[in-house]
Amino acid sequence: MLTSAHRIAVYMEGAFAEKTGKMGLGVLRFSPHEIVCLVDSQNVGEDSVALTRVDRKVPIVGSVEDARALGADVLLLGIAPPGGLIPESWFPTLDRAVELGFNIVNGLHDRLAPRYPFLQSSVPPNQSEPTRTNPDQFIYDIRTEPPDIGVGYAEARHLTNTRVLFIGTDMAVGKMTAGLVMWKEALARGIKAEFVATGQIGITITGKGVPLDCIRLDFACGAIEREVMACKDADLVLIEGQGSLLHPGSTSTLPLIRGSQPTHLVLCHRAGMDTLPRLPWVHVPPLVEFIRLYQDLAEVCGTYVRPQAVGIALNCAHLSPDAEALAACEETERETNLPTTDPVRFGTARLLDSLLS
Repeated sequence: MLTSAHRIAVYMEGAFAEKTGKMGLGVLRFSPHEIVCLVDSQNVGEDSVALTRVDRKVPIVGSVEDARALGADVLLLGIAPPGGLIPESWFPTLDRAVELGFNIVNGLHDRLAPRYPFLQSSVPPNQSEPTRTNPDQFIYDIRTEPPDIGVGYAEARHLTNTRVLFIGTDMAVGKMTAGLVMWKEALARGIKAEFVATGQIGITITGKGVPLDCIRLDFACGAIEREVMACKDADLVLIEGQGSLLHPGSTSTLPLIRGSQPTHLVLCHRAGMDTLPRLPWVHVPPLVEFIRLYQDLAEVCGTYVRPQAVGIALNCAHLSPDAEALAACEETERETNLPTTDPVRFGTARLLDSLLS
């Protein structure tokens, strides 16, 4: 596992051109660890803030050798592409990084531990695996199913705390970001809050959670339930969403709803998105109707508690300047009559106020 002593280089080769750098950008924005540099030969010397729109300036270097020279000892793979596979072109660089003594943090579905059997395999929390022969280097394959999980029984319905599930109109639309920003806002207000990470980025940032998309289907609800029940002493539990009911390739909604038994929902949406970018034949329904669909599914004809809508987290990353983002938030709020904000630009205070009221 990562510790405060580790110094991270984020490997982003080709990520900006292909728009797959979600992992790296999330870590750059939220991780408490020291980020030494980004590694991307296509953008050497560029201003990282201008390139990433993350207000955390780090140098961009062209090789793992350069990153090592700057003192980095962890190479974190910074992409989260559809399908979650490591590009073949990356393996020579990874081999070289291991030769240089780097620890590797891998959030993709391809596991690296079998490729480097001589390194220690560091697996996510509550997991165990035989220690390899080299104790000084580790491979951290985040997307590994934890042991001792079972089926779900909706145990979270007995909890008396507030549980907010972040839902979305698409994948990669800002559910994790909105949840983390709201978590920080809640902690700043002195609220006893917990964030339940359900994907590789959130797990890397918080150091705990469950990688939902690598859990066998029979145990997915139970895995989420276990994480939420571990937060039973918190007053507010924020559950990172995954996927979308609207996306034909997404299967994560039901385990998240059943496992967390949410009391409230925050909808995450990309400003101006009428159809899914990768699937233009999929049209986005009216947002109020979409929220109602989630509420109906969660409630199941009165069997479970019906979650209430807190508001909308609007992803305005593609809009500039801030005035355009603000106008988009105001328009969405008029259409839905729900508090709307861009969490990155304007924070989540309005969403938290709505929840508390």
